[in-house]
Amino acid sequence: MGKLTIPEEEYMLEGHMGCLGCGGTLAMRYLLKGLGKDTILSIPACCWAIMMGSFPYTNLKVPMHNSAFEVTGAAISGIEAALKVKGKEHINVVGFAGDGGTIDIGFQALSGCVERGHNVFYVCYDNEAYMNTGIQRSGSTPVGAWTTTTPVGKTGDWKKAPKKNAVEIMVAHKIPYTATASVAYPEDYIKKVLKGKETKGPKYYQVLSPCPTGWKYPPEKTVEIGRLAVQTCIYPLYEVVNGRYNITFKPAKKKPVKEYFELQGRFRHLPEKVIEEIQQSVDKDWEILQRKVEMTKDL
Repeated sequence: MGKLTIPEEEYMLEGHMGCLGCGGTLAMRYLLKGLGKDTILSIPACCWAIMMGSFPYTNLKVPMHNSAFEVTGAAISGIEAALKVKGKEHINVVGFAGDGGTIDIGFQALSGCVERGHNVFYVCYDNEAYMNTGIQRSGSTPVGAWTTTTPVGKTGDWKKAPKKNAVEIMVAHKIPYTATASVAYPEDYIKKVLKGKETKGPKYYQVLSPCPTGWKYPPEKTVEIGRLAVQTCIYPLYEVVNGRYNITFKPAKKKPVKEYFELQGRFRHLPEKVIEEIQQSVDKDWEILQRKVEMTKDL
């Protein structure tokens, strides 16, 4: 796509009710910059269900529909179908949900939506826990993390199960476009949104959105931590276009995961042995991703 000129128009206004340093606000801001005014959002129970403000106030300049926790995929399916009947297929229909409402509670509706082939965007702003309801672990919480339902202390009961790979599950649905993004790399994110506008059918985006409150770090560190997630390859940036893999950012030199962990209180308890095990797992996943790029380059 070449060098990107980021649109100047803002469709997310000042005055949101999110926490200081909230990565989820950046996820929304950059998304709307890419999509523009002809957009309808459907948002379930999550941080963003309250962050735009209490009725009749809002900090969004596009129409927004609030839905129940588990039904985002069904809600955007209905909105897209209604707009098609009205001949308004130019409007971007977007489901915007957290990882709990996407990867756990809302996954059935999401799977049904993309399997039916609806022409929609589904954006998961991934802050790796149920942040709005008290920092409980989700299927997207990474190995080793503290949450209020995976406490540490003397028990050492941090998250033991691996992070659910929802991106690859979406790829398995054989949809035309799937991508990861990070609020710390806005140009990459907006480029992928613009690609989605040119793609007919379901589009799935998983956007790493660091959370100062749940991850236990100072609010001014959000972008730094978002970059480290990518530079350590814990959260690689890539896209899958009709089955073909493309890594959109390759670190010149991969940083150790320990650098990423050290800035966050949710990992402070981890012994060196566990950090080394996680490092080995990240290295393996990065190697597998690069192999997928090679294997699918001729598709």
